[in-house]
Amino acid sequence: MSTPTYAASSTIVPIASKDGAHSELIVTQPRDYPRHVIYWLPALGVPAKHYVPLAEAFAAHGIAMALHEWRGIGSSDRRAGRHSDWGYRELLEADIPVGVAATRARWPNARLWMGGHSLGGQFACLYASLHPHDVAGITLIASGAPFWRCFPRRALIRCAYSLASPLARLVGHLPGRRIGFGGNEARGLIADWSFSGLTGRYRANGMDVDLERRLADVDVPVLALRLRDDWLVPQASLDWLLDKMPKASRRVNVVSPERLAGQRADHFTWMKGPGPLAVQLAQWIDDMSVRPVGATQP
Repeated sequence: MSTPTYAASSTIVPIASKDGAHSELIVTQPRDYPRHVIYWLPALGVPAKHYVPLAEAFAAHGIAMALHEWRGIGSSDRRAGRHSDWGYRELLEADIPVGVAATRARWPNARLWMGGHSLGGQFACLYASLHPHDVAGITLIASGAPFWRCFPRRALIRCAYSLASPLARLVGHLPGRRIGFGGNEARGLIADWSFSGLTGRYRANGMDVDLERRLADVDVPVLALRLRDDWLVPQASLDWLLDKMPKASRRVNVVSPERLAGQRADHFTWMKGPGPLAVQLAQWIDDMSVRPVGATQP
């Protein structure tokens, strides 16, 4: 692993998406110029600022991080409503590529890794599938596919997916803050998300791309950290996501409370003390650093 580099600094970078949406990218750099940078995609409804402790933990190992802001929350100038809608297409085509380009411009000599938490991890995989020559690897924390068959309470989960999109159309957006799931989410995003939940497949309305076929061609290494007590991402959910990328070498580490100073190893609690997870991911990234982008791992 790289020698720890404890001093870090964070900077706000204004981002203008291809369709005029604006947000802020939080970039955290270690004391020295980084050899690696992770472009990090948050969980559904979670503002980017909540991952600053994770970014600082990576900076302690000489790895830079850029924290993406989802459209509709935090620093984004858009809010979901009857007259403001978007889906996976806007996120994959308009928002993430601009943030990645700004990150590359800041550290042109660093190797780029995609990473994400929960839904963010799914988008990290989707972005890598659409830009196969740009990404050195994928890092996932508490992420998996939302397919209803992967969960213990299958009937309840399937019912929730079936109701989510009609509710979003009725209200004009999914009132996530009121129902206790995610933020106030755009109805187009919920339509794409619930499609994945009901069918086990990825699509983006308006994109003439077979995302399933693209995922099947991903051949970069993937490290997934699964939290032992995370009922939102059971092992079957993670397996379903990883199995979509049969060419990608994979490693799965299960994080127990012992690795988190006794805290629950669930979907969100790890964010209070992300240091131990950053150690595992940083070690893996350093191990993979000798592997050229696009090469097959032994």
